[in-house]
Amino acid sequence: MADVFVSYARADKARVAPLVAALEARGWSVWWDPEINPGQEFDDQIDAEINAAKAVLVVWTPTSVVSRWVRGEAREAAERGILVPVRFEQAKLPMDVRAIHTTDLDDWREDHASASMQECLRALTAMIARTQAAQSMKAASVPAAAPSARDPARFSICVLPFTNMSGEPEQEYFSDGITEDIITDLSKVSALRIISRNSAFQYKGKNVDTPKVARELKVSHVLEGSVRKAGGRVRINAQLVEAQGNDHVWAERYDRDASDIFAIQDEISQAIVKALKLRLLPEEKKAIEHRGTGSADAYNLYLMARQTYVTSQEQDERSAQAIVRLCKRATDIDPLYAQAWALMAAGYRQWFEAEKGKSRDGMAAAERALALDPNLAEAHAVKAQLLQIEGDLEAAAIEADMALKLDPESYEVNRSAARLSYQRHRYDDAALFYEKAAALMDADVNSQFMLISCYTAVNDAAGIRRAAELTLKRVEAVLAHDPNNCTAIAYSVTALAALGEAERAKARMERALLIDPDNFNMRYNFACMLNVRFKDKDAALAMLSPLFDTISDAFLPYAKADPDFASLHDDPRWQSLIVAAEARLAAAKSATPEATAQGADGHG
Repeated sequence: MADVFVSYARADKARVAPLVAALEARGWSVWWDPEINPGQEFDDQIDAEINAAKAVLVVWTPTSVVSRWVRGEAREAAERGILVPVRFEQAKLPMDVRAIHTTDLDDWREDHASASMQECLRALTAMIARTQAAQSMKAASVPAAAPSARDPARFSICVLPFTNMSGEPEQEYFSDGITEDIITDLSKVSALRIISRNSAFQYKGKNVDTPKVARELKVSHVLEGSVRKAGGRVRINAQLVEAQGNDHVWAERYDRDASDIFAIQDEISQAIVKALKLRLLPEEKKAIEHRGTGSADAYNLYLMARQTYVTSQEQDERSAQAIVRLCKRATDIDPLYAQAWALMAAGYRQWFEAEKGKSRDGMAAAERALALDPNLAEAHAVKAQLLQIEGDLEAAAIEADMALKLDPESYEVNRSAARLSYQRHRYDDAALFYEKAAALMDADVNSQFMLISCYTAVNDAAGIRRAAELTLKRVEAVLAHDPNNCTAIAYSVTALAALGEAERAKARMERALLIDPDNFNMRYNFACMLNVRFKDKDAALAMLSPLFDTISDAFLPYAKADPDFASLHDDPRWQSLIVAAEARLAAAKSATPEATAQGADGHG
């Protein structure tokens, strides 16, 4: 299998050949011109090569942008996080990949030393290195599986977001939760390949053409449906469509008491397995039926809390409090509901970082979750974050490693590993985990934002630009619904500065400071931006000065080691801030056993 998969239109072969030569001159193996006729064998080899490649170079031209093959390969590469696009003739890029930084090669003129070609080669070098590191990390963290006689997945399914038919927008959490749980259930069937939540949810709220969705995501089947919940009853319609012929393989309507929701979910998963003539292994059936609770009421509250967690931003105190309240009610109903305890701990962690919660409450909830289910990856992940906040990085690393071994595909697990890697100055690792977290959760602006700092720390210019562009895209979606969201505005300030749009960045910074002048994390991020992007030490120190009057003993080591402030370390004003903060904290520690603390993620 090759290092680089090159996706292009056949009509552009003469233009692509010199590019391939440049890549091979770097010592990389390249897959680009197979001697194989189109057909099923061709499709299978394409899938295998893309899955094995460390980077996918997509060559956009006026010809290739209209090729459904090239567009499909680009989407698959973007979903895997290994897409490196280049462009000729200012070709208009497909909408779904415009946010990814693209190198224009019109001026390269087959000169390997040209600036544009060097930019392309740097991007490929970084991507290949990240992919190799991720593969090594995964191999090291996941125990070798026993040989299996099970056939590889023959079917692939996209579970489209089930439509909320309740007539009440506030019921959206329930239909989204049902969709996510069906995705999770089907993912436990080894004979199926299930498209990620992020890829499926891009179609939420849209009128979709099922065969078109299948082509775009390269799946064999699409599951779609609707949910109506009212008056203690739940009605779910679901249908499985075979993509190639747009034929209905299976369809069913469930009209039951709301307390039967778990049985309905089990029946849907098992009906799909039966319709595709697959065999559900005993351990897979057991995994699907394991819900964590037998109470529909507790489950409903958990879904509310999970939706709040997914859609809220870091430092959102009200959302954090809502998560905790909802999970408390869920665990009052079912004290053995481990997932609700773990989510409660995550809510406490978010509340704590908003400066109003208590770390020990979060730790108690995390420990309760682990006592009930020692193999719950999310509980280990949130415990790692709480230990990180308390400054015990070694214990946090043990919990984060355990979480990764249990579920390397979990959003919360990757988010936790990223935060810890960043604080330990392992920026390449942090970038890998933040990339994965951002890919798993489209509402997560912070992970995408943190990638700007990760790539800045390792001097990856292409990575900085790509991360900034994607951060700005996600921020604008938040601000469209909440124009005064200061956390989102702060993220956009750094993104705009990284993209060289200084005036827009300064205007947004002034606006945010007028709205919420005392926001600790916002001011901290602004100080980073002023020092790194604008090279303005005076402004950065002025922004930091009031923060050091309240900075915690958990956060101070993080600030002292933050690479964004490395250039300030020789400045007497910085040194004075550190000395004064250390003296204040020492005095407070001797007077009381507890000291208040901000979060461990200074950029969050």
